[in-house]
Amino acid sequence: MALKQRGENVGVVLPAYRVNRYPAPVREVYRNLRIGLGKGYNVDIYECIEQGVPFFLVDCPELYDRDGIYNSGGVDYGDNHLRFAVLSMATIEVARRIFRAQILHCHDWQTGLLPVYLRRDFAGDPTFLGSRALFTIHNQGFHGLCSPVVLSHIGLDPSVFTSDKLEFYGQVNLLKAGIVYSDWINTVSRTYAMEIQTPDYGFRLDGLLRARSGQLSGILNGVDYREWNPETNHLIARNYSVDDLSGKRECKRALLAEFGLPGDLDRPLIGIVSRFADQKGFGLIAEAAYQIADLDLTMVVLGSGDHQYESLFRNMAAAYPHKFGVRIGFDNSLAHRIEAGADMFLMPSLYEPCGLNQMYSLRYGTLPIVRATGGLDDTIEEGTGFKFWDRAGWALLSAIQHALGVYRDQVRWTAMMRNAMRKDFSWNASAGEYVALYRRLLGF
Repeated sequence: MALKQRGENVGVVLPAYRVNRYPAPVREVYRNLRIGLGKGYNVDIYECIEQGVPFFLVDCPELYDRDGIYNSGGVDYGDNHLRFAVLSMATIEVARRIFRAQILHCHDWQTGLLPVYLRRDFAGDPTFLGSRALFTIHNQGFHGLCSPVVLSHIGLDPSVFTSDKLEFYGQVNLLKAGIVYSDWINTVSRTYAMEIQTPDYGFRLDGLLRARSGQLSGILNGVDYREWNPETNHLIARNYSVDDLSGKRECKRALLAEFGLPGDLDRPLIGIVSRFADQKGFGLIAEAAYQIADLDLTMVVLGSGDHQYESLFRNMAAAYPHKFGVRIGFDNSLAHRIEAGADMFLMPSLYEPCGLNQMYSLRYGTLPIVRATGGLDDTIEEGTGFKFWDRAGWALLSAIQHALGVYRDQVRWTAMMRNAMRKDFSWNASAGEYVALYRRLLGF
């Protein structure tokens, strides 16, 4: 939407998943588009318009009308390689027949084959004369691996199964395909663009990314402040602003009551909203859990994921019912109330390509406590939050203790809140960086 507002002509291609198959209003723009992959598929293309941007839905019920998007019951669909190969080829056909594009902007392994097809199968097509493929990595940890026996199913011959192309330790790597065949690679923060070129964060593709470092950059994701804004948010107990913070105290009071916790408004309240996973730093929380519980604080937690961490928080809530409030699951409304009612927000990720919750927290005056990695390092600075560097429970504990110490100085704390709330991480700034990148790729 931000690109559209800058005058760019933008279209989006998505599979018609069960969850988005028939948005309204929608119209059919192409019937029986033949995709000659696997056994061959006829797909229909539907269009819906959102804020002036056309969204093209690739409708193939056999591939996309399923319970889950990538998996069912935690088990990946065995034909994911084919599902997203068809999406990649269908996107190229949309660009040929319906929406001419100079930049084909691909995202993650699910679209990693698009640059391959563009370069190998459409190099002589005048439609794409001067077109460029941009490949954005949202999470380097997910590769889209499959057996080399599927190459013929996805329209590729054995010549691409080499170490400098798609081969990866005996498997086909679709993320690698996008990295190798795209004109430019970018990721979702400047720090993450550097981190993925190291063995610690590169997931065994760091050497390839170092080789392409001259065509690799980072641009932060943006935040939609129409949804995440304490001045207008209808989901929170009371609205507030950088100039009138009184409503935040009422949000804290309501949040404590919602979790059945003591209504001590002067005790610092830390919020967590997250997927419970090692990547998100919950192993560090587990290391320091009982030392954290001994501190003068209250904590509210919303999330789900690994059973060991769900059990950890349930046990903490049972052992310290006056300090820990826990909800297992997903609740978007409650996530907003935690952002508004907490004093601090904890994100101790081992790696975090960009992260959004720390940026939401800034707008709500809820000071983040983060591990300095990826987008967390890029968005949190002295005066708006607290950072630690080591992958260790003691480092996390030390950062929390430091934040609690600053909280006791309410004059300083209020100044930090206002500094945080004035930060602008909207899509407007990021969209400008993308436009500049598009222009550079096209030689403008």
